[in-house]
Amino acid sequence: MSETVVVVVPDADILASAVAARLVVKIIDAQAERGWAGVVLTGGRVAAKVLRAVKELPAADAIDWSRVDLWWGDERFLPAGDPDRNETQAREALLDALPLDPARVHAMPASDGPDGDDARAAAARYARELAAAAKPGSSELPHFDVLMLGVGEDGHVASIFPEHPVGYETGTVAAVHNSPKPPPTRITLTMPTIQSAEEVWLIAAGKDKAAPVGMAIEGAGPRQLPAAGAAGTDKTMWLLDRAAAANVPPNARSLR
Repeated sequence: MSETVVVVVPDADILASAVAARLVVKIIDAQAERGWAGVVLTGGRVAAKVLRAVKELPAADAIDWSRVDLWWGDERFLPAGDPDRNETQAREALLDALPLDPARVHAMPASDGPDGDDARAAAARYARELAAAAKPGSSELPHFDVLMLGVGEDGHVASIFPEHPVGYETGTVAAVHNSPKPPPTRITLTMPTIQSAEEVWLIAAGKDKAAPVGMAIEGAGPRQLPAAGAAGTDKTMWLLDRAAAANVPPNARSLR
């Protein structure tokens, strides 16, 4: 059964630094164990702050970045290089400054990619890329050491929104149409894929996240509040600033 840990720090800046430090250690540990690491990135303001904080950490020099596989939890289905794409934001915040192996940076397809504006075909392409990276005969998914997620004001994670049909998808990757947040078309890992990760980290800052965070930790239904369904096989970590943790019971907090 997955262990759940709730960590609360004073503010968003400290949160970004704390998550960055944990991420660097997690990657170092994974490489020490098997020689490589698999990380799933998320988007949003806090995610960009985390990646910028990684760049400032001396310990990040201990990582062999050429042996890190990077994936994305979801993506806005926009042209390559669009500033609203999670990939674009991650590259600007950190990735372009790292000695990564381009073949191990697995960006989700863009709307001007080989599948054009067919989001379903693009999602299927990403599913095939995941399967190709999996161990032969093991599953349709590679090993994810850590999968990071932001938490929306409505409790969505990745691009899985409350009561949206994508929440019922059972494949590994899905196209999202009629998203309640713009842009309306997206690509996302499904909940079963998210739940395959060794560790899932849910990262939230700000008082507008307090209600969904509190309800998810208290055990809300995952269809109504997708954040409640996001869990790792070994560990689920809620990494919060004090404002986002306002509705979390004091006995659930690991650090204030």
